[in-house]
Amino acid sequence: MRSFAKRLIVCEANENKSAKTKPSNAFHVCEKLRPQLATLMGSGGFQALLSRSLALASAEVPWMRTLQVKPDGALGGLGELPAQLDLDRFFEGRVVLLAQLLGLLVAFIGENLTLRLVREAWPKVPLNDLNLAINPQTDRRSST
Repeated sequence: MRSFAKRLIVCEANENKSAKTKPSNAFHVCEKLRPQLATLMGSGGFQALLSRSLALASAEVPWMRTLQVKPDGALGGLGELPAQLDLDRFFEGRVVLLAQLLGLLVAFIGENLTLRLVREAWPKVPLNDLNLAINPQTDRRSST
């Protein structure tokens, strides 16, 4: 899932010049998915999905604990990020958040619909080599 997330972030960054910069809208990839997801699950559903993704990502990337999902579904708290946060750690956080979001989507709506939503947002990104199916033997969310 992380390689898929990196692919989307790099694709988006190629349009905006660099994947490792801190633009004002650093999480543009999540924002770009918002219209498709809000249509599918409503704005409240998108907010809940992004909130859960952020909670999962924050457990792995501690600096993300300063972020929160606003009522409109946008990420807030970017202005409170530590000044010493380097670009590689920032990039890693973006990848982890998007990977969590994509993983939840695959779990809830399936691989085919997730890929269709991604293809709507990024029609030029090659997706034919992806396998996003969740493996119950390695997925921590599955029951034993």
